[in-house]
Amino acid sequence: MALATGSDPAPFTAADYATRMRRAARAAEEAGLDALLIAPGPDLLWLTGYRPVETERLTLLVLRAGREPVLVVPTLEAPDAAAAAGAGALTLRDWTDGQDPYEAAGSLLAPAGRFGISDNAWAMHLLGLHRRHPDARHLALGEALPMLRAVKDAAELERLAAAGAAADAAFEEIRVLPFAGRREKEVAADLDTLLRRHGHSQVDFTIVGSGPNGANPHHEAGERVIERGDMVVLDFGGLKHGYGSDTTRTVHVGEPTEEERRVHDLVRQAQEAGFRAVRPGAACQYVDRAAREVIDAAGYGEYFIHRTGHGIGVTTHEPPYMIEGEEQPLVPGMCFSVEPGIYLPGRFGVRIEDIVTVTEDGGRRLNRTEREMVLVE
Repeated sequence: MALATGSDPAPFTAADYATRMRRAARAAEEAGLDALLIAPGPDLLWLTGYRPVETERLTLLVLRAGREPVLVVPTLEAPDAAAAAGAGALTLRDWTDGQDPYEAAGSLLAPAGRFGISDNAWAMHLLGLHRRHPDARHLALGEALPMLRAVKDAAELERLAAAGAAADAAFEEIRVLPFAGRREKEVAADLDTLLRRHGHSQVDFTIVGSGPNGANPHHEAGERVIERGDMVVLDFGGLKHGYGSDTTRTVHVGEPTEEERRVHDLVRQAQEAGFRAVRPGAACQYVDRAAREVIDAAGYGEYFIHRTGHGIGVTTHEPPYMIEGEEQPLVPGMCFSVEPGIYLPGRFGVRIEDIVTVTEDGGRRLNRTEREMVLVE
């Protein structure tokens, strides 16, 4: 359901945000929480459309089942908060410098309540709330409601598909550019430019790991000059229309050796196995196991050194995680990466990554570029 080329999605409305806030409040109640305390960051953006600057001044959304949402904001930022797309679905309560913001927020909360609070809330704000209500208990939202944003609706899936298509278009252009004789950081800069050209407003990473640098999954593109005979890991993504892209393809400069072809094909098979394991009701760990079993059986298990995948949405890394021990069942609308890899220290690495969404009867890839080895010059 990708957007037509060059078109923009319809913006989210106050009604969309109201639905999300009600859903979150109900989930909190079902989890035994008295309220959710949402600090500036991805949760607040997803719930309200408001993206304030994060400062020492308290901004906090309070969500309680059966009660109207309240956004506590500094007075000087109230006009911006009122202009947010979701502002019509909540009440603003402002406080001015010189007042105690934790009293403004604390008056909305039960003194001995149990609250879920955003993972990225500043410690000073959490401690301020605790001073107001020392008998309250606070749980990280990632622990209390890890799947809050995990299931995407149709409009979110549309944005994720558009972001994936844009990343694919960037790969199709980068693969025909010169690699040999250029520095990794130069290729990374090209990827950044291409992602933005194809509609990304934010580029989060452009990993270019050539030769032995490819054996470091999170290698930061540097000064190494790419040579003929190098395997090159390209992992890149960011945000388009507010939703994430993240794809990896491993290319080869010139003709590969027989071993390089074998390892690349093994990772391709593992990635396919992980994708085919995606279906409603299957545990997240099942996707990891399916991909890992292929690599283990070929004797390279010790060189697959990370989880098979992570969720994606308004951030490029979020729950759910495809990792051993994660028993969360897959649900239609969940979106995550499937990205097995093999990393041979001092030699080369291979990773292949697609974003996948769970459908009613399996999974659907949001990245469609070639997964066979691509040769570049």
